[in-house]
Amino acid sequence: LKMKLEIVTPDQIVFSGEVSLVTVPGTSGRFTILENHAPIISSLSAGNITWRVKNTDTSILASDGFVEVSKNVVSIAVEGITNE
Repeated sequence: LKMKLEIVTPDQIVFSGEVSLVTVPGTSGRFTILENHAPIISSLSAGNITWRVKNTDTSILASDGFVEVSKNVVSIAVEGITNE
């Protein structure tokens, strides 16, 4: 695991750690980010954000936000989390 994921809302850090993949609800469709993904900034629709640590997937329901990928760091900022 060499990719770092950070998910934040205005009031909390939801997750921060190393992951092997992240799947997000992009405004033009779901997409998965793997290690060494090209730099990207994308807006996100409300929906499930899923990430994998070792062989375990974790999923949360998040509101609108955006994702930025740069140098194996995935930063996700959302308005809020519906469930954890």
